[in-house]
Amino acid sequence: MMIESEKRAAPRPWEVPGMVCRRMCGVLGIASALLLAVPIAVVAAEAPDATRRQEIETIVREYLRAHPEVVAEALQEFERREQEAQRQQATEAIRAHLTELTQDSGSPVGGNPQGRVTIVEFFDYQCGYCKREVGELTKLLQGDPDIRVVYKDLPILGPASVFAARAALASQKQGKHEALHAALMATNERLTEEGVLQIATQVGLDTAQLKKDMADPSVAKTLDRNFELQRALNIQGTPALVVGTELIPGAADFESLKTLVGRARGK
Repeated sequence: MMIESEKRAAPRPWEVPGMVCRRMCGVLGIASALLLAVPIAVVAAEAPDATRRQEIETIVREYLRAHPEVVAEALQEFERREQEAQRQQATEAIRAHLTELTQDSGSPVGGNPQGRVTIVEFFDYQCGYCKREVGELTKLLQGDPDIRVVYKDLPILGPASVFAARAALASQKQGKHEALHAALMATNERLTEEGVLQIATQVGLDTAQLKKDMADPSVAKTLDRNFELQRALNIQGTPALVVGTELIPGAADFESLKTLVGRARGK
């Protein structure tokens, strides 16, 4: 399966420190294991003296210089195991929070509300990858009427994102969420409060009433619950998708979405 985050030429800014740290920890861990393994294996009952230890370290160092592919292979295995552990943790977290993910009354629902497969999307209205994901999801929904989409606003890109998220959630009271969501995702201009309200007017919302509804405590509580889920699932950015019990930390293309939906439907 190929997802958009895997196809980017470079990682997102917030991903770099974690990636570097994990790789460095992996390299250090492998080196330490190699240096410690020989003394333990050679003399299980007694620790080697300083001279013997230095000899062993020299042997290991020379071997690694002659065969650097050993470290590369070990690091690849380390990363594979780490990714598998992360997938397992995500699956467990999804199962533990499945009701909050799929049945929160404050979260807008698209697609077929009675669909047997649910896709949960975490997004920000100023996220370029999220805007590109709209086309993939639309194509999927057009070809599969048995999919339900739950929208989880995750405004992480500044005050304008928060304002847009509150407006979108509040627009449900006027029955205009689908129209406002589509319009906000379609705009290529940087969002401002004035711009969001202008878009709301264009799709037929009463903006005076919208502002009142945005102040309803239920809107803020819905966003709070979304951020709680983001922390529980260790979501690092937007978009992020949950399909069945799988977490996709990036924008999935149409074929990947079809595969994910097929797996979810088969369970």
